Order: sequence, then C-alpha cells, then structure tokens
Amino acid sequence: LNLPSTVEMATPNVYADSIEWMNRNLDRRDAVILSLHPHNDRGTAVAAAELGYQAGADRIEGCLFGNGERTGNVDLVALGMNLFSQGIDPQIDFSDIDEVKRTVEYCNQLPVPERSPWGGDLVFTAFSGSHQDAINKGLDALNRAAEKEGVPVDEYPWEVPYLPIDPKDVGRTYEAVIRVNSQSGKGGVAYIMKTEHQLDLPRRLQIEFSKVIQRHTDTQGGEVAPATMWNAFSAEYLEPNSPLELVRQHVTANGDYKLTATVRLDGDEQEITGSGNGPIAAFFDALSTVGFDLRLMDYSEHTLTPGDDSRAASYIECAVGDKVYWGVGIDPSIVTASLRAVVSAVNRSHR
Repeated sequence: LNLPSTVEMATPNVYADSIEWMNRNLDRRDAVILSLHPHNDRGTAVAAAELGYQAGADRIEGCLFGNGERTGNVDLVALGMNLFSQGIDPQIDFSDIDEVKRTVEYCNQLPVPERSPWGGDLVFTAFSGSHQDAINKGLDALNRAAEKEGVPVDEYPWEVPYLPIDPKDVGRTYEAVIRVNSQSGKGGVAYIMKTEHQLDLPRRLQIEFSKVIQRHTDTQGGEVAPATMWNAFSAEYLEPNSPLELVRQHVTANGDYKLTATVRLDGDEQEITGSGNGPIAAFFDALSTVGFDLRLMDYSEHTLTPGDDSRAASYIECAVGDKVYWGVGIDPSIVTASLRAVVSAVNRSHR
C-alpha cells in the first residue's frame, strides 16, 4: 500500500501523523506492506521519509541522489548514509561512493550537484578559515588519542568537527578535506603545509604565511593548489639570498660554541667568526661583526620524515633591528637548517 507525499502539501510531521493513523487503523495491518513514496517539492523528503518510517511504515521508495519527477523522489543515498552516520548498518555498500555517483550520472545523464548530501564533490571540503582550523585541530587530537590508547587511528571512535563521518569510510581521502581560497585562514594553510609538505609551522608563522596566501587569493582569485602554496612559501622564506648568503660553516663545541662561517654579503665573500651558548647564538655573534643586530625570539625544529636520511626544518623568529621576522631553513643537518633560517629572516628584513 503506497502512500505518497506528492508535491508535499504539508510539513514532514503532518505526513508522519498520516502514516501513524494508517498504521493504527488499517484492518489486517499485518497483511499489508505500508510503503512511503516521498517527493521533495518542499525540500523535506528525507525528513518526511525518516519520520514516516518511525511512525510505522515498512518500506520507502526513492531514487539514488534524489532523481525523479519535478524536484525528485527522496534521496536513498541520504537515507542510507544518515543511518550509517548514526552507527546503524543500512546494508548498502557505500565504500566507494564516487563510483556510485559516476554510475548514476552515466545512467541518468544528469550530474550530481557538488553539494549533494554525502555524495557531492564538496561534501567533505572546508573553505572557511574557522572550519579548517577546527578540522586541523580535531584530526591532530584524534591521532594523539589513538596513539595514547595504542590503537590504529582507523579503529578509534571518530570525533572530528565538521566531518560527521571519516571520509575514508566512503572511499574519499583527506586530500580534498581542506582547500584554500580567499575565505581561508591560517588553519587551512597550516593543514596543507603539514599534510602535503611535512612542514609543521609554528602558530605565529602560520598567521604570517596565511597573509601571504591571502594576498595571492585576493589578486589571483580561485583556489590555491598545494604546489602553488609551496612555490609561494619557497619564494617568501627559502629562495631569497640577498643581501646575505651562507656558503659554509664550521662549528666546534668546547664549553661555548665557536663558529667560523663563510658568507656572501652583497656578493662579497668574507669569513666571520663568533661564539655563544649554541650554534645560533654563535652565528648571531658572528653576524654582529658585519652589522646585523639580531635577537632570538622563538625557535622550533623537526624532521620532515623518519629515517637517517631525513631532512630537518628549522623555524626562527628573531628581531632584526627593531622589527621581528620569521625565517625558515631546510637541510639534512639540523645545525645548517638553523643557520639557514637565520639567513632567511635577515634577507626578509631587507625586502
């Protein structure tokens, strides 16, 4: 017995009340399959189907991704995934939802909208800066919690803001979760730099570099691809070699650190020496002999990948004269990476 909500003449709760009345008052109810046939003319077909089923219906008729007459029948993908997201097995295989979408598009010769629930291309994508920041922090917290419990992250309960399910459950990856455009903030930039380029930027550097990307999106428009972001980062922090360039250095430690470095200053190669309680302090001391007044404000470092052949990344925030600049250095040697970060900050101060 099929009970449609053709052109949705009322709200979903009224439709559900009608289903409940039929369920309670039909003679020989056990001999009847009470079927729902919700349409989406008011945009509430999914709600009508869910409420109608809870009101006593046995079956729901619909179409994949809401195709059908006029505005379509109820979306069976949305119904199934809504159950899945609440921990109820819909007994439908959504492990490769993109293949389902491609098949439906091919058969119907109609595209599935990018923002269609669960299956659209942008379902698991965040452009908003605040959303990106929350997702980034949520994924980090999930990884830490799983590591603390000693279980693979895939087996730990999923709790990440703005992502109701793990995209991997439907065959998606994290690559498209965060995409950067003019709406994005430091969270999206930090996520891309970490996941695509293994650079875990300190918070204040995230803020500084996000402004560089913001200028790019304001002038160029559109999205910033990971490769474009890397090019911008490299041009801002890694490539400048004027007025200062580090050619080579030698550091010894016997109590205090002593450093001898060959540098090019405005193209003129010269040797400088300095001492301090570490390689960076010794380099600061050496640079003071050629006119650079530097003070260390913050410093962090990490390896880019595990293993003996990994490169190190160093981030240095230092005062150059009366202004503060970030510098970044990357090198197989952590000492060289740190000194390159100092050079980066100095050169950025002379732009």
